[in-house]
Amino acid sequence: MDSQPLAIAPEPDRFPTAGARVASYVPRHFVHPGLSLWQVLAIVWAWRRVTIAVVAAALVLALAASKLLPKTYTTTATLMVNYEIYDPLGGKEFPIGLLGSYMATQIELMHSAEVLLEVVRRLKLNQDERYTAGFDGSPDRLDEWVKSRLERNLVIEQGRLGSQLIHITYSANTPEAAAAVVNTLAEVYAEQQHSRLTGPARERADRYTEQLQELQGKVARAQEEVTAFRASNGTIDPTAKIDIEMEMLGTLEQRLLDTQNNRRTAESQLSGDLSVGDQALNSPLVQTLKATLATDTARMAQLRATLGPRHPQVIELQSQIQSSQRALNAETGNYRRNTSSTVVASRQLEASLQQAVDAQRQKVIAARQLQDELGKYELELESAQSVYRRALEGYDQIMFASGGHYTNVRFVGPAPEPLKPSKPNLLKNLVLALAAGLMLGLLGPLAYELLFNRRVRCRDDLERDYDLPVLGEFACVPALRS
Repeated sequence: MDSQPLAIAPEPDRFPTAGARVASYVPRHFVHPGLSLWQVLAIVWAWRRVTIAVVAAALVLALAASKLLPKTYTTTATLMVNYEIYDPLGGKEFPIGLLGSYMATQIELMHSAEVLLEVVRRLKLNQDERYTAGFDGSPDRLDEWVKSRLERNLVIEQGRLGSQLIHITYSANTPEAAAAVVNTLAEVYAEQQHSRLTGPARERADRYTEQLQELQGKVARAQEEVTAFRASNGTIDPTAKIDIEMEMLGTLEQRLLDTQNNRRTAESQLSGDLSVGDQALNSPLVQTLKATLATDTARMAQLRATLGPRHPQVIELQSQIQSSQRALNAETGNYRRNTSSTVVASRQLEASLQQAVDAQRQKVIAARQLQDELGKYELELESAQSVYRRALEGYDQIMFASGGHYTNVRFVGPAPEPLKPSKPNLLKNLVLALAAGLMLGLLGPLAYELLFNRRVRCRDDLERDYDLPVLGEFACVPALRS
């Protein structure tokens, strides 16, 4: 018999050396909980036939279901809703902040009974057994029943990123039915939207000419009132007149302020403030007199130290000192009298300037009142002209809208008849079946082994689960043949 040599591991020493690892008293599966990779692979390999069978069964079931389930065809039509001018008659600009609300309203209108019931009547879906099957109510409620059946497979949504596009998607058992429902719904919505926009247009267009004539008359009357007021008051440019009067008032008020400051300064000087003495000291004559007086006073002190009070030099020097003192007092008095005159003159000038300021202020107030009265007439004229201009600007748009040509809905892409069914998706079903089969085929044996029938399949099972040292490993021995 052919035989293959067995791989025998060397026998471990009877007594461990100093550097050898001594077996722990704690099992290794407590130190390293769970299964190792080799344990998992050993279990999977042992149950490989079961795993393959489960995956194959899942794929067969998915293939059979994809072939037996009824086919569903899905198609989509795309509409563009122009929201920039949502009122063709008034030409109102659409507030961009209401875009989401506006598009949501349009989608709700497409879902409304008014649109869907019209689709049912046009396509005669109330006579189609695919939509009427199972109805046992009153014949008057048949259209509502069909509409509810129609809504089940209908999806209407706005384009991505808040676009102006609306996608209408419908699923049916045949490609012709799917395309017919989507295109008919889009047509009905476009027609009803056109009717909502242009319905009041003709009625408003009939009244528009009368409104223009009335506005034109208001403009003419307002212009006549402005002209009459200017003629009666002799007013040409009230704004320029007010500017001149305000400039004069500012000049007078500045002069009045300067005069008041001068008067307060003179009054403070007159009341004995130190500033009068400072001004007197700055005079050359006063400085000369004070210097002479100081020199004579110092000389008098020297003479009194050596001479008697009756000495002729002392008497003469005393006379000079008195003369200098009188001259200094006279000069200081002159400064005070000049300051008093300045106060009187400043008060008189202040009074006259105050009267001039009051009179000028009254002129400014009168000019303001005149400007306000004229502004009322001009505001009425401007308002009438503004309304009239806006009416003229919207006249062409009103006439265009009344002609019935305006619509804010455009077909971007009508719904084609789908060439392939959307459901069931064979590739998708096979991928899901493969994933489910692999999961069941792998997790099932693992759970069975761990919970009910644990077996020893590799070295890690002995070392980790039973903490048994493995002395040697043998290679696979082929079956013995004669």
